[in-house]
Amino acid sequence: MATQVTAPARRGLSFLRIAIALQTLTIFLQAVSAGLLLTASYGETLHSAGARVMYAATMLYVLAAVLAWKPGGGSPRPIGYASGFLVLASAQVVLGVRHVPSVHLPLGVLMFGLSVLALARVARR
Repeated sequence: MATQVTAPARRGLSFLRIAIALQTLTIFLQAVSAGLLLTASYGETLHSAGARVMYAATMLYVLAAVLAWKPGGGSPRPIGYASGFLVLASAQVVLGVRHVPSVHLPLGVLMFGLSVLALARVARR
């Protein structure tokens, strides 16, 4: 029995894919700007601005997950993933502001890996 996918569900899933892709890209760019912290005078400014963009992308992911679920009739599971990312992003910001690189850097790597996995998961649908 084939399942009919409604137009709102398709739009919600597309928005979710875009949001996760944007989050993954911004986390990757944060890794690049972290390297610039060591080599360029503008590295700190770029990394600080990138942190704000990454946090906004994570909030967009939460919004996209809610919109893919509620009006689109999708699974609520992505909301949990997106909320977990928001918690990780919040911890990442706090650790960065407090200059705790021993946790900040590995957490960034973990976030990138999890974001790639989330993107692969939603791309398979």
